[in-house]
Amino acid sequence: MNVKRKKGPLYLQIKEILKDRILHGVYSIHTNIPSEPQLEEEFNVSKITIRNAIKELVQEGYLEKKSGKGTRVIANVSIAKLSKGKRFTELLVEDGHHITKKILSIKRLELVQDSELYSLFGDHCIQIERLYILDNEPYIHFTHYILLDMSEADVEDVNIGSLYRFLEEKNIRLESFRDEFAVSIASSHVSERLNLEKDTAVLKRIRRSSDDEGNVVEYSEGYYNTTKQNYIVTYNDSMQ
Repeated sequence: MNVKRKKGPLYLQIKEILKDRILHGVYSIHTNIPSEPQLEEEFNVSKITIRNAIKELVQEGYLEKKSGKGTRVIANVSIAKLSKGKRFTELLVEDGHHITKKILSIKRLELVQDSELYSLFGDHCIQIERLYILDNEPYIHFTHYILLDMSEADVEDVNIGSLYRFLEEKNIRLESFRDEFAVSIASSHVSERLNLEKDTAVLKRIRRSSDDEGNVVEYSEGYYNTTKQNYIVTYNDSMQ
């Protein structure tokens, strides 16, 4: 996997990639991550770059490094920004599931005036299509529409690991989230991505994410194949 200097310090890019793998069960808790030479070869960087990335994750409490025993994952959850509970995917990883994410497409959209997206974003936005894979089978299909001014050339050069870290790199700060859930018939496109039969009813989530001034900067639609796994929400004792 290649990392690029123009996207910031290499060790921080690698740190975020490794953290994402930990959070989604690629590197399971209480197991060792690949050795430093293996990571050097994968990312085509120096030993010191890998060591600095690992040092960051040790300081954040995800990894434990012991001489002669390798580097072990000791935590696979993070503080959730969306609520006081844990992220849905964190719960699945804690239960022993394996989750990976795949970017299917990124493109600039020109919007028509009578569309809902035009009322949110104006005449253009960026569309990102993603797929979550649960235990090696497609599980969630997301389409994100983002208020971001990028040329088609810039879009072609985008490499996204974590979507929300990508937004932060673009100085987009999400401060509030509104979610709506419904049962919906998946489109033929979504059904194909999720390996579903035609006209299958699935759980649909619509999210509107806003900045600190209340402006919607991201709109997304997610389709969940709940025949594979129910959607889970947790609450702490202070919630009523």
